[in-house]
Amino acid sequence: MRRFTTLAVLALGAVVAQLLPGAIAAGRAEAADPVTVFAAASLKESVEQIASDWKAETGNEIRLSFAGSSALAKQIEEGAPADVFISADLKWMDHLGKAGRIKPDTRINLLGNRIVLVAPKDATVTATIADDFPLASLLGDGRLAMANVDAVPAGTYGKAALETLGVWESVKDKVAQAENVRAALLLVSRGEAPLGIVYETDARVDPGVKIIDRFPEASHPAIVYPAALTTDGKNAQAAAFLAYLQGPKAHAIFTEAGFSVLAKTN
Repeated sequence: MRRFTTLAVLALGAVVAQLLPGAIAAGRAEAADPVTVFAAASLKESVEQIASDWKAETGNEIRLSFAGSSALAKQIEEGAPADVFISADLKWMDHLGKAGRIKPDTRINLLGNRIVLVAPKDATVTATIADDFPLASLLGDGRLAMANVDAVPAGTYGKAALETLGVWESVKDKVAQAENVRAALLLVSRGEAPLGIVYETDARVDPGVKIIDRFPEASHPAIVYPAALTTDGKNAQAAAFLAYLQGPKAHAIFTEAGFSVLAKTN
């Protein structure tokens, strides 16, 4: 009887040894299933830090994709597997809302920002942004770096400001358009463009540029970053991460980066 019991235990142990690695691997795969976040390029450093803090607190991964809001919205519309979308303007969130690609009851206005005129850090140019300021003269033979003025929020805000101030016509043929605001920033940081229009938060993270002046807030539509869960998102942790973006730790990171926080702190 004792021999039979011992053999049974050994056999059971062998079965468990075979099954346990698979069970552990399955559990790890489930725990590691990341929340996929599509976010405007200007949010890169802030959202990366928030995602790192989230992982440290919960053990859950965040998969991040940064690009121009227009590009991300089009990818989501075409079925890209995003769980959360953070846009740099209302237009592209509205676009996805009309297409039925976001959950409207989860939509929030998360952040605000400012646009600024920047130059390479060693440039000697100075300017005060006002009606009819001499932007074309400041550029000389150089180009004005901007995100795509017809699609990317930073570009559309910048164009609107220049139109309001009465200087767009004088510089529209001198604009070097980039696929997103970080690409426009890089043109200035590398000295490939003498001036550029970017978000203030972008200018603060690149030591290769300096801010010449801020654009008056009344010269362009309010800069609002909305966030929402996507309709096709399947990750159960996505709602928790969206809530985390509205919490005090994320609030502090966004504020330190220069954003104004619009969403109520949880």
